[in-house]
Amino acid sequence: MIYSFAGMTLDETAHRLVRNGQTIPVEPQVFDILRLFASNAGNLVSKDDLIDAVWGGRIVSEATISARINAARKAVGDSGSEQRIIRTVQRRGFQMVAEVEHLQPSEPLAPAAIQQTIRYTSSADGASIAWSTAGEGTPLLYTWHHLSHLEQDWGSRLLHTHIMAYAERYRLVRYDIRGAGLSDALKPGDRFENHVDDLLAVANAAGLTRFPIVATLQSSAFAIRFAATHPERVSCLVFHNGYARGRSLRENAPEAAENDPFISLLNSGGWGDPDNGFMRAWATMVQPMSSAEETTELIRLIAQTGSTQAALLQRRILDTVDVRSDLARIEAPTLVIHSRMGAVHPAAEGRQIAAGIAGAEFLEVDSSNTFFIPTEPAYERVFAATTAFLDRHSGAAD
Repeated sequence: MIYSFAGMTLDETAHRLVRNGQTIPVEPQVFDILRLFASNAGNLVSKDDLIDAVWGGRIVSEATISARINAARKAVGDSGSEQRIIRTVQRRGFQMVAEVEHLQPSEPLAPAAIQQTIRYTSSADGASIAWSTAGEGTPLLYTWHHLSHLEQDWGSRLLHTHIMAYAERYRLVRYDIRGAGLSDALKPGDRFENHVDDLLAVANAAGLTRFPIVATLQSSAFAIRFAATHPERVSCLVFHNGYARGRSLRENAPEAAENDPFISLLNSGGWGDPDNGFMRAWATMVQPMSSAEETTELIRLIAQTGSTQAALLQRRILDTVDVRSDLARIEAPTLVIHSRMGAVHPAAEGRQIAAGIAGAEFLEVDSSNTFFIPTEPAYERVFAATTAFLDRHSGAAD
């Protein structure tokens, strides 16, 4: 049996724990603890149960149990203070609170014909940026939002179908922006321009000379600045719920950070916890058309992208972005697609981009989601419009 939870897999046949695409070495007793917890996910495992299963009923000290539990937490990226995956129930035992899925060894997450390869490149300031490629054919640089993880997103039930839809048609190039996923952490002095440099570094590393870009949310601002600065590199642009100005520059923006629900969430201690009411409320606001299971998966993915501190640093950059003056300099054919009922980034932000770029096409779809997912009714229209536009202009790409 293979247990899948919190972005990792525990294979009891191979006796292997894989986290973030890397095999994590664990001692036999620690592996047995994780297997016991995963096979009883959601249920209380008493200390007697633990001793019977791991130590065969022999007498062991509290210190020994504590040391093995701490080792199990460390192996899965948890801690005694966070307890996102393994929770201590005082005076009663332990409980795996992460949602666990049982997989058979023959049940692949991705078709064997298409696999992704992850590599690293250095940005202008030396930061390491993780990027991946999957599929063949016309290249497509797909820039995702700032809560990403190349490995976790690829294996996610929420996003895998979406990623594969593009990888089946194009040579799909993705990357984690600095401060997210497998890329280097943000530094306090990092600025918006560093993100644009990262996009250029990935394009160069992937050997892209002239190519299309599909940009989502804040990555649209990166692509706008890049296309305005390097017009010879961009064959066409597609924006999904993009914006040219950060949230703090818009009408009715919160005057103080404590009035911003996202900042309040980050400061609440519930970041990445699917059982935290504030976290679920925020995730539901971001993706109101998602099911309860999809909301849980979204929160699980968010927990893998980086720390609360990283998210706070990222927001200070993204909320003050302003590339409106770059719009008139864009020469590439452009398609802007935006959710009609989006609460986080209203349709007015998409209209502003379309109005500022000469000849840009605009499509407003019936959705309230902040990013499009395959299970929503508007997705087929968004995907069809995107690919038709890309294919129409693909002759200009390398």
